[in-house]
Amino acid sequence: MAFRISNNLVGILNFITFLLSISILGGRIWLSQRASPDCEKFLEKPIIALGVFLMIVSLAGLIGACCRVSRLLLVYLFGMYVLIVLLFSFTIFGFVVTNKGAGQVASVRYYKDYRLGDYSNWLQKRVSSQKNWNRIKSCLQDGKVCRTLSEETNVAARQFFRKHLSPIQSGCCKPPDECGFQYNSATVWDNNGNTTSANPDCATWKSAPTALCFDCQSCKAGVLANLKNDWKKVAVLNIILLIFLFIVYSIGCCAFRNNREDNAYHRWKGRA
Repeated sequence: MAFRISNNLVGILNFITFLLSISILGGRIWLSQRASPDCEKFLEKPIIALGVFLMIVSLAGLIGACCRVSRLLLVYLFGMYVLIVLLFSFTIFGFVVTNKGAGQVASVRYYKDYRLGDYSNWLQKRVSSQKNWNRIKSCLQDGKVCRTLSEETNVAARQFFRKHLSPIQSGCCKPPDECGFQYNSATVWDNNGNTTSANPDCATWKSAPTALCFDCQSCKAGVLANLKNDWKKVAVLNIILLIFLFIVYSIGCCAFRNNREDNAYHRWKGRA
């Protein structure tokens, strides 16, 4: 009996997925040779696990569809089901933990200030962990996120206050505006000793290029604000991917049914 359309589609789609898994694993190896270990090490295990999982599932689907091996197709369908459930759960979880939190606009400022307490407790705990924050801070310092601002030494205070700073630049490269420090340059502020703010970041701030506000609560909040902005983009991709996986899963179910019918037909024909 000739192959049916669903079997061919499953084979083609899983061949593409197999190539994608190779690209993911290859990209991880390439990054490990170029990236800073502190910045990228926490991404290594999830990326490798995703690449291996996609490779195994796609191979099972490819062989099961093209060779009409029902057991492999069953393994493939189970793997796809797990992937859909995990991706759906991750998407919902991401919406829940990033729902809270927004920057606060100060008077006569174009940029926003960020407060750690505005974000979900789960995110606060993750970013406040000393082990996690040391890695994040190392990444920020290695990435020279404040370098552009530090080079702008001739910018007047009025011009600086009209800048649209990123959440990380606002939280990590300058002290919170409520501290009332005197502006000298984008990354040099003088503590006049008259601040009455209870914000602990006012005491944490240092004008040293390697210190700045990298240990401030506002810096952690800026990282979370940046994460929230990135999540909005990831969420759209996740929804598109979920729709695609559901379609592929449905086609795989048809291919599995075809294999069972073909195998039953061959058994009946052999008895006849």
